[in-house]
Amino acid sequence: MTDRRLWSYKEIAAHIRVQPDTVRSYRKHGLLPAPDLTENGKPFWYADTIRAWVARRPGNRSRRAND
Repeated sequence: MTDRRLWSYKEIAAHIRVQPDTVRSYRKHGLLPAPDLTENGKPFWYADTIRAWVARRPGNRSRRAND
């Protein structure tokens, strides 16, 4: 099943257990995938996009598939 919910920095941060500012820093440094959608200047990513990114992250200690 495809998860097309849109996540902001806040949801991504909760998923990977960091602060939203950390996720913003990841994006600034090119470590986060390009947003799937930008609305009113705010980036959003599909949950599936982020889950795939998490699975590929080097040093990822919690490759959680069911969150």
